[in-house]
Amino acid sequence: MTERHDKIQKSYNDIGIDSKLDRGRIRKLMLIGIFAACMVLVGDMLLGWGMHDASKGGMEGYLSAYINLPDGRIFWSAFLGLLGIPLEALSYFGVYRLIAPYSQRYAHLYRNGILGVLTFGGCGVHVPCLACVFFYKYMSAANSETAVGDSVRFGAYFLLPGMILFMIFWVLHHIAHICAFAKGLTPYPKWCWIFCPAFGMALTMLLKFLPESPLRNALTAAWISIGNLWMFIGLLVMMKKAIGDKDV
Repeated sequence: MTERHDKIQKSYNDIGIDSKLDRGRIRKLMLIGIFAACMVLVGDMLLGWGMHDASKGGMEGYLSAYINLPDGRIFWSAFLGLLGIPLEALSYFGVYRLIAPYSQRYAHLYRNGILGVLTFGGCGVHVPCLACVFFYKYMSAANSETAVGDSVRFGAYFLLPGMILFMIFWVLHHIAHICAFAKGLTPYPKWCWIFCPAFGMALTMLLKFLPESPLRNALTAAWISIGNLWMFIGLLVMMKKAIGDKDV
């Protein structure tokens, strides 16, 4: 390692994690991340699989896909996300390990992003989102005239606060990821900054330009989990070239 790396190691706040590039542990975290992202992918697709009512516009048209959604699919979508999202966040420490030996600043920023996603991603955003879907489904059956307004108000009270907090940490997480990779502060080539969740999410949302279908709607509903799969798989594939076969 370089003199800069040795200097960082001496002052590194490791929170119990060695700053050494341990390829075996990083690879294990990437594999766990792939498994967790697949869990969330299934949950998101269970939620998104369906069609919107083309005769309705605005929020009513968007929510129309959930009117006939079985309760079982709502439950499993919530449950898989509740388990999978925190597991994804913990797996981000594999990327954290890639940054830490090279940049204490970006490692700390990335770590703060992880803690925010871990705290708010599952219980703060995903589960309340499913609660809003459940609420709208039954409010629509009880009083279709007020269902949309009541559901929006329900979301503003119980979903929006967690979503705002989640987004703050999610943005920090991505700033640290993109800057660290693009500036060469990881063992990976600089162009590997594209293996961040946001890039995979953007590619997934290009599907919106295709004609609507249940599969298209399911995949675009799973855009965050697909973005995580893009990151974990991409970095895992490039790992041997970047780190080699041994610990550094």
